[in-house]
Amino acid sequence: MLAALLLMPAGRASTRPRYGGTLRVELHASSIDLDPRHWKPGSPDSAITEHFAALLFDRLVSLDNYGRFQPQLAVEWSHDVSLKRWQFALRGGVKFSDGSPLTPADVAASISPCLSSGIQVTPSSNGLVLQSSAPIPDLPEQLASGRCFVFRETADGSLVGTGPFAIVPPASSNSSASTGSSAPPELPKFRFRAQDQCWAGRPFVDHIEVTLGVPNLRALFDLQLGRADLVLLSPEIVRRALQSGVRVWTSAPATLYLLLFDSASSSEQDLALRQGVSFSLDRATMAGVLLQKQAEPATSLLPQWLSGYAFLFEADMNLQRAEELRKSLPSSVASAAQPLLLRAEAPGDLPRLVAERVAVNARQSGFFIQTVARSSAQDAPAVKVPDGKVSLHLLAWRYTSLSPRAELESLVKAMHLEAGAEPMNLSSDPEQLYAAEQSLADRHEIVPLVAFPDYVGVGPAVRDWMPNSWGEWHLADVWLDRSEKSPASGAASATDGIASPGAHP
Repeated sequence: MLAALLLMPAGRASTRPRYGGTLRVELHASSIDLDPRHWKPGSPDSAITEHFAALLFDRLVSLDNYGRFQPQLAVEWSHDVSLKRWQFALRGGVKFSDGSPLTPADVAASISPCLSSGIQVTPSSNGLVLQSSAPIPDLPEQLASGRCFVFRETADGSLVGTGPFAIVPPASSNSSASTGSSAPPELPKFRFRAQDQCWAGRPFVDHIEVTLGVPNLRALFDLQLGRADLVLLSPEIVRRALQSGVRVWTSAPATLYLLLFDSASSSEQDLALRQGVSFSLDRATMAGVLLQKQAEPATSLLPQWLSGYAFLFEADMNLQRAEELRKSLPSSVASAAQPLLLRAEAPGDLPRLVAERVAVNARQSGFFIQTVARSSAQDAPAVKVPDGKVSLHLLAWRYTSLSPRAELESLVKAMHLEAGAEPMNLSSDPEQLYAAEQSLADRHEIVPLVAFPDYVGVGPAVRDWMPNSWGEWHLADVWLDRSEKSPASGAASATDGIASPGAHP
């Protein structure tokens, strides 16, 4: 018993968080833009960038996994009975990374462009006043997600934030061409250093190094060999990572693949054509076979975790109904005499494979769809055609807002779905929001296909990796334990943290 008591402090010390070290992250993306003003709603690239912008910038509020709003730069907030006027009190003594104090004017200038239209932001003596002509019950959700970071633009045009890290300027280095070396050029990197004077406390790691342009398989190998600590995995290699014993974290469904028809006509022929193509789609096979069960069929534009009503939508494959609609159309309609041209707008092999599966499904019901290549593609075998001739587009939409109303509003605007119909007055009320999405579904101009989560490979040295279920990372809470060299094992999910391999969906 005495020996056991003597060994207890050493055991506790081994699990105690440690300061220091460099967290190494590898991404397939070739570039990241840390300026939130440049991000496009729904862009998967912008979503990746958001993980690292959170190192530099803070938000007014945050949302935890229990659905509770937590103070960040705002310490308290209130609203009137009508939910049209909100007041936020700012945290005192907060400074930007360049030493300048945080002011209400800085906050107002940062968040005004990212909020829904019609919201006026006015700085006050110690905070902000947000006013709208309509109730905005989802304002905290908007402020806790997406582009709503707080920053200040310096005289040279760069941005500074109040976050736990600051970016390290790249060091000048001679390229292989200038030195005469035949070695391949070094991949681009971003480096962040910890801020000792951050208002929220110093993060555990000293530096975070992000390497860009790493091929997916190479990133997986680097993780297995201990050359990387975190890698963003593509869905097609997740099964391989799990089978090799890599610890994989899985978020809630975060990216939606969808079809967008160019024709917004409400004529009976065009509507029947769009309905027929939709009824011919086999989403279960796309998710279960093509994507190796790393995705799930999508029947709605918003996921269940965001809207709460996605289960009410049904979009089962109905070949008989699709064939009936095909036979009801004259032979001169597109997809009979002339094929419908489908182009995968999202880059990569996975969107192209999904587009080819859509074409195969449609042909089973008599709809002739031909896939074509993007104009910028260099290695796609399909035929290239001008934009005006393409009838169908396969797009990727990444959910970024925690407000279902704001997310649907962004999607409608980005896809130009207001045209050809009466303007949609989206409401935060779930019943009215469901009715608005149902009206979009009835038009069949936009057809959801599959939704898949984010996958992150986590190295064995990484401790306290606890991102939010919707995909928001918290790298300031991560610490490194380099003392153990044991291989990673098990899988991590968005709902139960680190789990065994069998817990992976």
